[in-house]
Amino acid sequence: MNRNDLAKIIFDTSHLTGEFLLRSGKISNEYFDKYLFEANPDILKHIATNMSELIPSDCEVLAGLEMGGIPIATSISLHTSLPCAFIRKKAKDYGTRKVNEGADIAGKKIVIIEDVITSGGQVILSAEDLRKAGAHILCCICVINRQQGGSEALQEAGIPLISLFTMEELKQS
Repeated sequence: MNRNDLAKIIFDTSHLTGEFLLRSGKISNEYFDKYLFEANPDILKHIATNMSELIPSDCEVLAGLEMGGIPIATSISLHTSLPCAFIRKKAKDYGTRKVNEGADIAGKKIVIIEDVITSGGQVILSAEDLRKAGAHILCCICVINRQQGGSEALQEAGIPLISLFTMEELKQS
């Protein structure tokens, strides 16, 4: 599947209109329900194939953010054979009590995997936890950059953002 076809399928599958409260606290009249494309194995396979090409060659671990980044990171891992870490928004109060599960990230060059970036707030918070655990963050790669300040906020936090698609690209598909 070529990139343009993938953009059209993602848009047609997940673009919703209405009134939606975003994580940033802003209200939007359009929304990408990422779970609609993440739950479709054919679409997810093509997303992983395309995102795999964006992974820096020195990446050692993929870090999928809870919850939407996890299926994407897992799919990319299956495609690239890179190990995954699954990053919680906060450590659980029982069991291992860790923020990061799966692959060891201490001293590793990692790529944060996310589904949709709006403000970049959760990536910045999770990046702090990853750095405290000893990870070296190469960049963040997302499926959709909503182009609402997230790229700039991540850049300020020292995290380059690479997106498979921008919101503008999906709307034009």
